[in-house]
Amino acid sequence: MSTPQFQKLILALVTACCFSATEASAQSKPLRVFILAGQSNMEGHAKVETFDYIGDDPATAPLLKQMRGEDGQPRVCDGVWISYFTGSGDQNGEGHGKLTAGYGSRRDPQKDGGKIGPEFTFGITMDAAFDEPVLIIKTAWGGKSLHTDFRSPSAGPYAFNETQLASFQKQGKDIEAIKADKTKETGHYYRLMIEHVGHVLKDIKRVCPAYDEQHGYEISGFVWLQGWNDLVDSGVYPNRHKPGGYDAYSDAMAHFIRDVRKDLNAPRMPFVIGVLGIGGAKSNEQTIEFRKAMAAPALLPEFKGNVIAVPTAPFWSEELGAIADKHDKVRQMSYFLDSKHKDHPNADGSMTAEQKREYLRNFEAKLISPEEALLWKRGASNAGYHYLGCAKTFALMGRAFAEATLTMMNHQERQ
Repeated sequence: MSTPQFQKLILALVTACCFSATEASAQSKPLRVFILAGQSNMEGHAKVETFDYIGDDPATAPLLKQMRGEDGQPRVCDGVWISYFTGSGDQNGEGHGKLTAGYGSRRDPQKDGGKIGPEFTFGITMDAAFDEPVLIIKTAWGGKSLHTDFRSPSAGPYAFNETQLASFQKQGKDIEAIKADKTKETGHYYRLMIEHVGHVLKDIKRVCPAYDEQHGYEISGFVWLQGWNDLVDSGVYPNRHKPGGYDAYSDAMAHFIRDVRKDLNAPRMPFVIGVLGIGGAKSNEQTIEFRKAMAAPALLPEFKGNVIAVPTAPFWSEELGAIADKHDKVRQMSYFLDSKHKDHPNADGSMTAEQKREYLRNFEAKLISPEEALLWKRGASNAGYHYLGCAKTFALMGRAFAEATLTMMNHQERQ
């Protein structure tokens, strides 16, 4: 055999061996399982139509490339599968398949909702990090609290504070009936979450065909993104404007972390707390105190190195937030006109419906420039409490949650 032919043969054999070794190595590792849970922002309200906005920023343009396939459509991750359990009231259901866009908020759990939450770039980041298959189990419901809905077993029963009880008594309400209803509600969504994770893990191949039972699975991380309902609840947190006013949230969060690890039999499972960042840098004392309370469990000695609090305020779009403030002023003006506010044009109630609409159109046109209107349409698709429905924000959050999880996993491997 001539030397060139011999070299080609050797190269082919080496390439084949390397491929086989890599393939065998991937197959010999357990399936990586990650759990994502929370309320509406874990559901995700960023419409796919806002993807282009990500490419406007040179710093995030490379991230957009990762989110799209060669055909320009949202990427389908070949190595990542997802089971998404969600719903409304008692009507819950599951959507599952290979991870792509559309696993954000859904009216029908089984149908593409045209939106993303943090799961999309979280999965893309994990797909790049591992040769072995990845499974995301996501459970999320809008408008849920940690103090009641997701309250975990070791946190104990919810106890009404004196302020609440006094208010109920003053209103002549049946306190015992209220307590009974609260007992029924407490921990309901925590249990649904744990039950669904167990349901998926009992028959993983149903969701993830790439799963190899011989090599098993490993629960490698948990991400929590929630907070709005606790932030605004003055009844549960009567001193929320003061330092320590949200200490009860910190306590419940610490119990939650301990309980999910116990109930999932994953004592060293890395845990990420997504710290509520609505409003970005613009925050009042109440918001500052709540963010501190959310992050506090990560500072406990028992959670050192295995719980990370990831601030999401840096991912808020400040330029879109400024336009949102102007939209709020337009809504306020509409309210003033309808209520015949004394300091506004319709104080005497003489304006017709069409005159009010015309006034508002002119008011908005003076306040919001055509350029700002186009920017808003390009980057925002929902309200402020949903991070403006901005895909750039959710994409950055998902990647940050994944990177924090990988940091903890690497730390544990070194130990």
